[in-house]
Amino acid sequence: MNKQLAEFVGTFALVFFGCGAAVVGGMGTGPTAVNLLGIASAFGFAIVAMAYGIGPISGCHVNPAVSFGVFVAGRMSATDMVGYWIAQVLGAIVAAGVLYLILSGKSAGWTGGLGQNGWGAGYLGEYNVVSAFVFEVVATFLFLVCILGVTHPFAPTGFAGLAIGLTLVVIHLVGINITGTSVNPARSIGPALVGVASNPERVAQLWLFIIAPLIGAGAAGFLFQKDGVLDIKKA
Repeated sequence: MNKQLAEFVGTFALVFFGCGAAVVGGMGTGPTAVNLLGIASAFGFAIVAMAYGIGPISGCHVNPAVSFGVFVAGRMSATDMVGYWIAQVLGAIVAAGVLYLILSGKSAGWTGGLGQNGWGAGYLGEYNVVSAFVFEVVATFLFLVCILGVTHPFAPTGFAGLAIGLTLVVIHLVGINITGTSVNPARSIGPALVGVASNPERVAQLWLFIIAPLIGAGAAGFLFQKDGVLDIKKA
């Protein structure tokens, strides 16, 4: 398995399990329902699993914003970053497509949702665009601070995947009601494109879930440029 294939598989797993928990379990009632903690945990545990599964191959970015932050921090080349981006977006699209096929087999109750990110009237907590943008920038920044810190050679080995996964759980607990929680352009692109027929407005809102995470990730990467260690003096 090469790095790009590993990123494809890892991003597929993240979207399939995370968005799958939201749309399959989220549609249930009683003991089969998945609550907010369950959905957040599905995203986080998927990252933990992939961190140990493909981490030794590609670093388990499974997120264009993570790759961008790593690039800004000086830990990967622009060519590798673009290759990762392509693999990640394709993995997310294919995962959303598989979820679509599965959900299409439900006799009733499915409205075409695939866990798309969004904001505004009719979307979860109905937060406005400013709230959505600020959350995605701040959450992605903090996510990258964790990732760049725990993957540094000075950090204790063996626990990076667990720390990153648990951080993603916390981010989702805060953000699901605001934007559905993206902090990952690929995770947003896949479900939005595959589900465009039933939710075209989510494609129109994709710009935020591309730009805001890249800003947050770039800021974190900038702070880690000096010898790969967090440099608060730059802030």
